[in-house]
Amino acid sequence: MLVMRPAQMADLAEVQRLAADSPVGVTSLPDDADRLGDKIAASDASFAAEVSFNGEESYFFVLEDTESGRLVGCSGIVASAGYSEPFYSFRNETFVHHSRELKIHNKIHVLSLCHDLTGNSLLTSFYVERPLVSSAFAELNSRGRLLFMAGHPERFADAVVVEIVGHSDENGDSPFWDAVGRNFFDMTYAEAERLCGLKSRTFLAELMPHYPIYVPLLSDEAQEAMGQVHPRAQITFDILMREGFETDHYIDIFDGGPTLHARTSGIRSIAQSRLVPVKIGEAEAGGRQYLVSNGQLQDFRAIVADLDWVPGKPVVLSAQAAEALGVGEGASVRLVAV
Repeated sequence: MLVMRPAQMADLAEVQRLAADSPVGVTSLPDDADRLGDKIAASDASFAAEVSFNGEESYFFVLEDTESGRLVGCSGIVASAGYSEPFYSFRNETFVHHSRELKIHNKIHVLSLCHDLTGNSLLTSFYVERPLVSSAFAELNSRGRLLFMAGHPERFADAVVVEIVGHSDENGDSPFWDAVGRNFFDMTYAEAERLCGLKSRTFLAELMPHYPIYVPLLSDEAQEAMGQVHPRAQITFDILMREGFETDHYIDIFDGGPTLHARTSGIRSIAQSRLVPVKIGEAEAGGRQYLVSNGQLQDFRAIVADLDWVPGKPVVLSAQAAEALGVGEGASVRLVAV
């Protein structure tokens, strides 16, 4: 059975294996044992902390095959993006140029460096092994953390953002980076992203142009890359769009990938999930797939289960599912349909 749970320091080698296969641009999953160890340690401290509002906490989850002990995915949440340093994005804007004398009125698309999204909660570090990309377990890996947020709303902001990896070719070159960022740094996109993963995105962001960038002055390739999604990030983009995230207002400052944004209360897995009491028994055939999580913190668990559940009634879980979630008869679990 595949179970989503908080990462532990014993997972470090497995997490690094996943990070090594993640695409260029996922700077929150650097292929570096020290940084990943720090990430897991920060997550451990966050799960253990008593929290009444979103602050510097970060939560890192793994998707484990409990039969083999092998990890097949991971994902994370940062409680407050830019808590210790600004969280930079490019804001899509329109400037109007008008000449009454010449009777010319032009609207021009520009990009303005901003940190509007600082303070929002941030979904990060998504990775799932390729054979699982089209399965319900990809949803578990992404949406399971939303169920965690639903169970612990005091730990998170009123809005959530996600940076989706943008377009780059098979050589790791990004047309948007080449048109914008590379003019300010003598390094390739892959080198810049690796440096961000090992250090910080902020010090590079602070050297980016702080004046508006007129989009029509960029190359056609760079303009076409704006808002495009890397093929290996398409699954998480599709899942989050179904959750109600929007794409129109911001893009990533390095590769031009879309930055998604949503009100926390309007996210489907949060708004539509239900707390339901548990009965343990044999689940009837003919049900549908649900994501199921317990309401715990350090012992958080989430699974995919086939359930024949009727709203307003208890949910019948098999003994195996109840054991995986760490719940007994009469406990409550949170459900949302796959």
